[in-house]
Amino acid sequence: MHALSLGTWWIHITSVIEWSLAIVLIQRRGLNNLALAMLPALVSAMAACTWHLFDNNESLRELVTLQAALTFIGNCTLALAAWQLRTQSMRHDL
Repeated sequence: MHALSLGTWWIHITSVIEWSLAIVLIQRRGLNNLALAMLPALVSAMAACTWHLFDNNESLRELVTLQAALTFIGNCTLALAAWQLRTQSMRHDL
């Protein structure tokens, strides 16, 4: 756990908690597709935290690749969910 300062750990952990809470609240509002689209980014953050938890151990290097892939997938799913919300909103406005 020496790879990050205490302040950086605090930011990482609270960000994961905040993102998790946002997913739950968004799902409760009935925006299930958006909540589901947020999951890859959450798992990406958890992979990054796990990598740091074990002091960036080279034997866990695959976590870096997983984290990068999930960030890309998460960005794509969030963009798709945003597009879907926009088109639904436009249809509703008609």
